[in-house]
Amino acid sequence: MTARFLCLCLALIVLPAVSLLADEPAPSGDPSSQATDVGDLWRLVRHRDAAVLAPSTSDRFFVVAPSIGSKPSTGLNGGLSGNMAFFRGDRQTTHISSISGGFKVSQKKQTLGGLKLAMFTRDDRWFVQADGRFQLTSQNLYGLGSDTLAASAENAKYTYRRLYETVYRQVQPRLFVGFGLNVSDHSNVRPNDSAVATWDQSAYAAYNRTHGFAMDGQTSSGTSVGLLFDTRDNAINAERGALVSTTYRTFFDGFLGGDASWQELSLDLRTYKRLTASARQKLAFWFVGDFVTGGTAPYLDLPATAGNDRSARGYGEGRYRGERLVYGEVEYRGALTRSGLLGFVAFLNTTTVDNRETGEKLFDSVAPGAGLGLRVLLNKRSRTNLCTDYGWGKQGSRGFYLGIQEAF
Repeated sequence: MTARFLCLCLALIVLPAVSLLADEPAPSGDPSSQATDVGDLWRLVRHRDAAVLAPSTSDRFFVVAPSIGSKPSTGLNGGLSGNMAFFRGDRQTTHISSISGGFKVSQKKQTLGGLKLAMFTRDDRWFVQADGRFQLTSQNLYGLGSDTLAASAENAKYTYRRLYETVYRQVQPRLFVGFGLNVSDHSNVRPNDSAVATWDQSAYAAYNRTHGFAMDGQTSSGTSVGLLFDTRDNAINAERGALVSTTYRTFFDGFLGGDASWQELSLDLRTYKRLTASARQKLAFWFVGDFVTGGTAPYLDLPATAGNDRSARGYGEGRYRGERLVYGEVEYRGALTRSGLLGFVAFLNTTTVDNRETGEKLFDSVAPGAGLGLRVLLNKRSRTNLCTDYGWGKQGSRGFYLGIQEAF
């Protein structure tokens, strides 16, 4: 009884925010019509039978929900997150596309906003990927490596602007070649009031003195080339297939305000395995490699935990940072109800980073994490979930996350 009551309360929290789904039932021939999502519940509350409604021919599915969380880098935070899934061509030959974003404010007086695009054109001829962020934020800064102490943190405030955009062309079925533009700007960097006295002795200040970077701002601007191989059945919430992506970025001193010339190699590997024919149980695997291969990167652009928002659940953004980073995660995804409305996840992850200055190498020390999560199916046609996760890390690190769409 208690479990049913909690599930009903959670559904009622998101029902008003996604009531626009009520008139968008799945076509009767769609396999997803066997599932139940929040829109179906809303129709039930309104005493409307989905079966008597004319099937929608829309190729756009929009959801919005509150975003509430608490993690070391933000404290308690809240706002709104949204996701729109759509098709730019025939569903049999074109991947599903998505736009996701949100806005929130935090207990630490941060204002955080961002928008991500992953769009496939007709027949997957082109794929456009973009990540834009604007934040008035703060972050605890630590020394490099994956064995730093939590007590050594110095808190900094800054303004962050980011635009990473890549346009891919399909050259073989599922294989894409891309070219991109990347700009990452940290400006008005300053110590928090509590860190003013020790700011000059911080790891951030020491790194800047060693490598000649300004204390009040750092910008990296450049171009990239990439290869992408994608066999996933659904990029929003995959049940099978794999993603293999490699990107080589070159940043230039003086280009669009860039402060240094340096190079970076990023690897992103994901694979999904059904454990049951119905996909009610499955495993998801994620590997990330991020390596500075030449030059010297500004401190705030070095590879770090949670650099892509959803990795290293259990740790705050930038908790571990270094010239080279390796990250791995495995997640079990299961259904709690036969209808697919409710599900859960359990995950394990680990991060390791190096520190050339001290001689610390990858895997000399690691930062493991683990956690559990609940899923509520917001839209069965796009497989978009409302995701709540609680993660734990070492040295007492932990965080609660609520948002739309899977971590990977």
